[in-house]
Order: sequence, then structure tokens, then C-alpha cells
Amino acid sequence: MSIRFVHETSIQAPVELVFDLALDVDVHAASMSSNKQRAVAGVTTGSVDLGDQVTWRATHFGMPFTMTTEITELMRPQRFVEDQVKGAFRVFRHEYTFRATDAGTDMTDHLEVQAPFPGLGRMIELVFLERHFRQLIQARARYLKTEAEHCHRDRSR
Repeated sequence: MSIRFVHETSIQAPVELVFDLALDVDVHAASMSSNKQRAVAGVTTGSVDLGDQVTWRATHFGMPFTMTTEITELMRPQRFVEDQVKGAFRVFRHEYTFRATDAGTDMTDHLEVQAPFPGLGRMIELVFLERHFRQLIQARARYLKTEAEHCHRDRSR
């Protein structure tokens, strides 16, 4: 079993801007500053592209975690997928989709996470991981929304 959920965010900025910010390692690290997430190997600054890998180090539940992800699918500016290639989870897959609207962009996060331990892992998923990852995805989306809308306002002046 896996945790699977979807989070939607409406952003008043062009889809290309939102897409590019979502691919930016520095923006991602800033959005996850509460858990001290930072890129430590692979692409460590700037934008990632198809096939690029980033090794992230962060603190979750008071413990250090390291995970390497790869951009495994990319269709600019509609969609990209980030998959864990090395790390603690049996599955970590984050699909981002972007749809241009009259008001700007609808961004949707599709997340699938599977705990590392079968059996006990399902309890861990239900008790800790789902809530934790929902909060992280919501915080990241709020940060991207704020950044994109701020950048768009500055460019529109």
C-alpha cells in the first residue's frame, strides 16, 4: 500500500513562470526551510531538466534523511515527474501538473509515497507520513504561489 493524494493550487501568474519556479532547486530548498532541506549533490542550484538528479538532505521527525530524486518525465510547461532513485522510501513519486487558466495557472501535485518497511510500514504511513507529506506539499505550494505571484507583479510593472 501507498499514500496517494492530490493537492491543487490556483496561482495568479503565467503557467511558464510557475513551471520554471517549480523546477528551481533554490526555490524548492527555500520552500522547505522548516525542515532544513538542501541540495547536496547532483544539481545543487538553479533549474533541473529531464534526467537531472538532485540529492536532498533534510530533517524529518528530528532525524536526518537523504534522498536522491530524478526528473523522469518532463513536458514543458504542462507536467513533470520527480522519482526517488535512492533513499528511505520504497516508492516516492511526485507528479506536478500545470494548466493555464484565464486567471493564471492551476498547479496540481500528485504524490505517492510508500514507507520503507512492509507490514509496519502501513502503520507508519497512516500515522505519520500522510499528514507530514500533506503539510509539506501544502507549504511548498503556498511558497510557490507567493513567489510566482510576486514575480509576476514585478514583471507586470
